Amino acid sequence: MNTSAPVSGATRIVVERTGDTATAAELISGDFLAPRFVSSRGLHVRIALVGHSATLLAGDDLRIEFDVAPGTFLEVIEPSGTVAYNARGGHASWTATARVGAGGALVWRAAPFVVAGGANVSRRIDISLEADAVALLDEMVVLGRTGEIGGALRSDQRITVDGTPLLVETLDLRSVSGRSLPGVLGGCRVLGTTMLLGMKTTDTVDGHVTPLAGPGMLARALTDHAHQATAALEEICADWYATVAGRYSVV
Repeated sequence: MNTSAPVSGATRIVVERTGDTATAAELISGDFLAPRFVSSRGLHVRIALVGHSATLLAGDDLRIEFDVAPGTFLEVIEPSGTVAYNARGGHASWTATARVGAGGALVWRAAPFVVAGGANVSRRIDISLEADAVALLDEMVVLGRTGEIGGALRSDQRITVDGTPLLVETLDLRSVSGRSLPGVLGGCRVLGTTMLLGMKTTDTVDGHVTPLAGPGMLARALTDHAHQATAALEEICADWYATVAGRYSVV
């Protein structure tokens, strides 16, 4: 099932299927994060990403890889967030790639990604969904710790469904003055995003939600504080999680 060669230094999670059971076939610790087995039941596997060294400093290149077998359900949790620290004139990068096989699912409720003052970081997410596969991503970008404006960030993401692009987006926040422009952050410092990819729901939800042109939905909240973004999106995320988990009889 594993068709891609692992990247040196990357944190790697591979889920395989035998009959009606999913197993964590590979849990490889990377330079910065270690995957830890949490639970497994039927086709559902839950894994935690645990940091084991300071990140992100100048020169750091953090990479995460997920490979999810057809028909299985990988749920990833993060006990603590990621902080991009003052780069002192350098640069750091953070990249996550995922392949989800036909009829499979990936749920990743990520902890906040904090861009501290003086940081210079690139962040990229690439997800490939095969036919009837779905992904639910819940993430938050916070510009600056308390009392900070926040450093430079360029964030790119590309999601494809059965080879067809579903969401291709670049958010360039390297210019502090440009962040307050209409259609960017409008002066806010926290961007919360929840994405349901590979399917749409028929549920009616209030505010925040934008249907994508293909099979997917996107919800966003711009706020001044992290807890406000969490509160704005938690009901939407819970509803979408129930929809995805229901396919695998996960309670």
